[in-house]
Amino acid sequence: MATDAAAQQPDKDGALHFPLQDDEQVIMLCRRHWIYLWPRSVWYAILALVPVVGIAIALNATTGISGTGGMIFWIAAIVYLLYWLIRIFLNWYRYNNDIWVITNQRVVDSTKTNPFSLKISTADLVNVQDMTVERSGILRTMLNYGDIVCQTAADLQEFTLTGIPRPQDVQLLVDKERDRERMRGR
Repeated sequence: MATDAAAQQPDKDGALHFPLQDDEQVIMLCRRHWIYLWPRSVWYAILALVPVVGIAIALNATTGISGTGGMIFWIAAIVYLLYWLIRIFLNWYRYNNDIWVITNQRVVDSTKTNPFSLKISTADLVNVQDMTVERSGILRTMLNYGDIVCQTAADLQEFTLTGIPRPQDVQLLVDKERDRERMRGR
């Protein structure tokens, strides 16, 4: 759980893609589990490097990597590698900018899939009616991550936080803050 000093940290770093309301304090900032970043990034790196290295070895063994054929190979290889480098960057960008923020007033789901898109969904804590933790499978159980489905009284009745590390702790925190906010409203 975050302290007050650590709770203010995300806003100073620019991690929040939205303004806070009056008297609103960040209690917890969550990102997806690391399993959503590293395996895909490693897979992209393999897809980028293996064909280039394989073709380079094959060309070197047959005609060599020199002359016009070599120039064409290196230009094609650079374009191909740039494509995969951009994919790896966008994978990291999405992971880093797909955040869930729990404040003392609301739960915010903020997603930036690329630098030109932003989607923000919010649910006031007093409108959260029910929360379900969904964690199935060996990997999710061993690495302790899962989904949290919030039922709200709003038009969009289901609010899902996907791939959250330690989902039971997050659910407990939201329950505690929701109860505190409801008691304050009475």
